[in-house]
Amino acid sequence: LLIRTGEVVEVLAALHAETPITALYSHQETGDWVSFQRDRAVAAWAQSHGIPWMEPPQGGVIRRMRSRDGWAAHWDSVMCAPVIPRPEHVESPENLEVGGMPTATELGVAGLSRPEAQRGGALAGQSLLRSFLATRGRDYRKFMGKPEPAEDTCSRLSPHLAWGTVSARQAFHAARLRRSDLQAQPATPDARAWLASLESFEARLAWRCHFMQKLESEPEIEHRNMCRAYDGLREDHFDEAAFAAWAEGRTGYPLVDACMRALAATGWITFRMRAMLMAFAAYDLWLHWERPAQHLAQLFLDYEPGIHYPQVQMQSGTTGINALRMYDVTKQARECDPEGHFIRRWVPELAGVPLEHLHTPWDIPPLTRLLITGGETYPAPIVARQTAVARARAGFALIRQDPETKTAAQAVFQRHGSRRDKPGAPPKKNRKKPPSEPANLV
Repeated sequence: LLIRTGEVVEVLAALHAETPITALYSHQETGDWVSFQRDRAVAAWAQSHGIPWMEPPQGGVIRRMRSRDGWAAHWDSVMCAPVIPRPEHVESPENLEVGGMPTATELGVAGLSRPEAQRGGALAGQSLLRSFLATRGRDYRKFMGKPEPAEDTCSRLSPHLAWGTVSARQAFHAARLRRSDLQAQPATPDARAWLASLESFEARLAWRCHFMQKLESEPEIEHRNMCRAYDGLREDHFDEAAFAAWAEGRTGYPLVDACMRALAATGWITFRMRAMLMAFAAYDLWLHWERPAQHLAQLFLDYEPGIHYPQVQMQSGTTGINALRMYDVTKQARECDPEGHFIRRWVPELAGVPLEHLHTPWDIPPLTRLLITGGETYPAPIVARQTAVARARAGFALIRQDPETKTAAQAVFQRHGSRRDKPGAPPKKNRKKPPSEPANLV
């Protein structure tokens, strides 16, 4: 392994000068705009030097795809193909300096520590996959939206999928093998629970690539609205104080703040809580999605640009083809954290608040709150939800009723909408809708 740090074309040119490069192989990724421009520069350099560049595709994402038609069948064929064996031996050029790992300071992350974050590496990823399929995944479907139990019942493979230490095909094959074993056993309640969870897990592996395909097909949506009819909707109304409160976990809404603080400490929360955080920023706080998206991207240990930006726009209402999901964060708190364990863990100011008031601490008289929290202060809600949601609905209604918006939305659907028809698929009316929450949940 040779380690080099620098602009990639300069690094390749220096290596080529030391030992001629006859071919270039790399992982094909769906990255952000910076990596997209980097790849274009590498392609130009390789072509100018007559060097073939091979990028094996990852998952079921297709470069320069012209139509979504047939994409689902393509994904199935890619996933069902055999896992590529690990090479026994790779010759490395002689007389080249190995190089050293860059320091945290050189990478610009000195002082950043997440003691509660998952550990990396292929061995850790394979161990997670085995434990998920053997024990932890039984209640995946039941608990994947609830922040506390999801920490264990979700596979927790998303960082490994994002960084490449476990491939989607490896996960798919392992899940299929486990499903085959279960189907050969008696149909007990335990087996049925397992089969339901494995079905959900496999579906989300597919939807993971489905969302990555959106950014691959239109890299510009990292920085502009997917449906251009919504340009100007919120861009000129950015509230810096509201953004800071949201980013720091002090909005006055317990589940929102607990999720943001958990994310800052661990780099992971479950899919529904990600959707809720983004929807709260977009609708309740009326923040244009780009800066909240960048903040979340910095926090996510499993940041996958191809999933992140299409999902951020979906939860912000700017795709033009998805329903507006304005989460009632108090209702979500009662449903997803009914005993308040997650909130008490991440918002210690509320640890002593009785359950009857935990989800709505603003209902407690100030003096009583001071007594039961032991003097700990927790902010009042930074926004009145009913007023905020009414404003958001009015803003969207004005744009949605414009005939030109429908035309623009139809163009988005033609480019990015799901094509779920394939041989053996059930009729549309009987088919489950795809998940509208972030797909980076496995």
